[in-house]
Amino acid sequence: MEKTQSSSDVWSEWVLKRRYGKDSKEHEEVLAFLTPIRDRVLTGAEIVQGDTVLDVGCGDGLLAFAALGQTKPSGQVIFSDISPALLEVCQKIAEGLDATEQCTFIETRACDLQSIPDVSVDAVVLRSVLIYEEDKAQAFREFHRVLRPGGRLSFFEPINSFDHEPDESGMMFLGYKVPEIASLAAKVIVADNALIPIPMINFDERDLLRFALDAGFVEISLDYEARIEVKPPFSWETLIHRAPNPKAATLNEVLDRVLTHSEKERFVAVLRPLVEQGGGRLAHAEVYCRARKH
Repeated sequence: MEKTQSSSDVWSEWVLKRRYGKDSKEHEEVLAFLTPIRDRVLTGAEIVQGDTVLDVGCGDGLLAFAALGQTKPSGQVIFSDISPALLEVCQKIAEGLDATEQCTFIETRACDLQSIPDVSVDAVVLRSVLIYEEDKAQAFREFHRVLRPGGRLSFFEPINSFDHEPDESGMMFLGYKVPEIASLAAKVIVADNALIPIPMINFDERDLLRFALDAGFVEISLDYEARIEVKPPFSWETLIHRAPNPKAATLNEVLDRVLTHSEKERFVAVLRPLVEQGGGRLAHAEVYCRARKH
């Protein structure tokens, strides 16, 4: 087991704090949202007792610890992540479960799994990891390399390019119609778009299929799901203090940076009631993919 150092980074700060907007209720709701995703990814991996499972981008262990229960008593789970702080969190959880003998912790990127030997794992699982990976094709080649013959790949990824329009008019903001503050919203949109990492929006489901096929996977199955819904009422304080991804600022931070005090007051006076009443447009898409190594 590779020892990690106590630290903090943008990844651990987001996973453990910033994505919840300082709201304990939001933490519970995020977990409730992620649990069925976790279960579906693990079902796709067809994990059985004695398997060695690699969780790529393990975060705080949502997939890995559930997989651990499925591999007992003789299986192994490899926790891999680019964040030493998150690996340390997972190590402490494993110690509390008296499961360290079944766990390995490796600091690495999805596109560079060289510390993991060829044909050494039975299943590779991941959730919302490829959206941060610049070389997605290389990541798939690495997944294929470490899998044993007959090994399974199973993952979930949001398709952020869906409904991502470069319109910076400000007439719409976060799915709400805000013509009264269009000029202010446009300034915020420009600043916010500048913070979106390109790997999050430069691919869709067709690219993921091609990456899997080109890497050598067979029996590839991809389920694409897209929804356009009406936004329910939401906590304003949670919204403005929540960061949408590890490298992004919170809405409140963006507002403070690009608007004057009076402009921010106008902006909030229009947007806050819309958020708290609900009724905006919510559009999202995601894929579940399963593949096998020949």
